[in-house]
Amino acid sequence: MIRITKQTDERREAGLCECWCLHGAAGMAADFRGFAKCLATAKTGTRAVDLWRFLECQPLPIADFGPALNADASGETARSGGRALLGYSMGGRLALHALLEKNHPWQAAVIISAHPGLESPQERETRRADDAAWANAALTGNWQEFLTKWNSQPILAGASPRDQGAASAMVMRRREIARSFVDWSLGAQESLWPRLHEITIPVLWVAGENDAKFRAIAERAVAEIPCATLAIAPAAGHRVPWDAEAWLANQVAGFLRTGGP
Repeated sequence: MIRITKQTDERREAGLCECWCLHGAAGMAADFRGFAKCLATAKTGTRAVDLWRFLECQPLPIADFGPALNADASGETARSGGRALLGYSMGGRLALHALLEKNHPWQAAVIISAHPGLESPQERETRRADDAAWANAALTGNWQEFLTKWNSQPILAGASPRDQGAASAMVMRRREIARSFVDWSLGAQESLWPRLHEITIPVLWVAGENDAKFRAIAERAVAEIPCATLAIAPAAGHRVPWDAEAWLANQVAGFLRTGGP
């Protein structure tokens, strides 16, 4: 049974290990319901974190997210089987910031379709401008038109993480979603490439077989992290958690049993 905890986080009890899941841009905690159900059959619990609650009261620069999430997790009693952190796309970038903090509470991590950072100032400037336009559309434009345009991006082709009704309900979070395009923009993020070697816990880095850009990023990132393993989701694009839901749950469960906590 799902329990609502910490406002709109969703927690599913199953076994000793708990995997905290961070959703993507314009996403929601409920996006992981199917994945959480699959993982529960492998006796692994989950907490799908509502990232928008971190932006409810005030801006939160991406560099400050790691300490905020880690404090959140450290404030709870650790499970005997360990605690893992999983992040998809934007959530993967946020997860990397948490993992690079000293004395973080995570014993293992799964990074899916994520970018450690742009290395050119010109690229970052262009990305900030693009994300500012997305922020404006999310905050002041027609909500359905914003969602349609967002989901029609070629890189997001594939399975949808939610039904139309759930997507429409996200309008209640439009202020926080708009803010995330500014505070958590890839353009506002310092490149983490030079620091990936500092992550010493076991990491499973996942990319879709059909997502050439992020598959290349994954291959490069795994070479930088001392205890990283690469997993390529067959016939999947950028949205691995929904293009290959059962496959991903199987990979994550196996990793947490043998290479994680």
